[in-house]
Amino acid sequence: MTSASDSSSSSGASVRVVLADDQPLVRAGLRVLMADTPDIEVVGEAGTGADAVRLALDVRPDVVVMDIRMPGMDGIEATRRITAETDATRVLVLTTFDDDDYVYGALRAGASGFLVKDMALEDILAAIHVVATGDGLIAPSVTRRLIEQFAARPEPEPAPPVRWTVDGITDRECEVLTLVGRGLSNAEIAAELVIAVATVKAHVARLFTKLDSRDRVQLVIIAYELGLVAPPRR
Repeated sequence: MTSASDSSSSSGASVRVVLADDQPLVRAGLRVLMADTPDIEVVGEAGTGADAVRLALDVRPDVVVMDIRMPGMDGIEATRRITAETDATRVLVLTTFDDDDYVYGALRAGASGFLVKDMALEDILAAIHVVATGDGLIAPSVTRRLIEQFAARPEPEPAPPVRWTVDGITDRECEVLTLVGRGLSNAEIAAELVIAVATVKAHVARLFTKLDSRDRVQLVIIAYELGLVAPPRR
């Protein structure tokens, strides 16, 4: 585990990132790619899940880019511990999307999104920035692909946690939650419901509070587990 917290940007505007991956070459490649990006700063690296947790709690980065498969504590458990300890640090999972069976578990553990290892650099950087803003928005096209993957996985446990309930949610908020779960953006939801984008944002903000959700990704998971969104059948 290494930390570079002493070299943080004096401007305070940079997104502070910790890279957690058991492959040194992956970490080195990401670090080199991010070195030329003035508003992203790598402040630490970890090669295990346990080290990622310790480093995240010590350095308090804005984003942890987290691999799932690591020796000892895996990325899912590391994500669960980090998100349980701090609301300020967001976790962006790094995975091989097509064959990784643990993306759903990582999102349920509190991850704010995920990256694919072979994504283009500009997409990786954009995803880091999006997660760092605090709303954890995943691109609708990626959300739709994720929901498609749910169809091929075992059904989740029959009863969702008690806090994930539709009690106290208005009919309109339920409609918005359903459309968020389907992967629609705020603009698409506004068009679907014939309301203003600002109104959609207000409904989403209230859903965050009422469902005790960290971000939009968690709303997708909630919509799925409540049965508001049925995964497509192949």
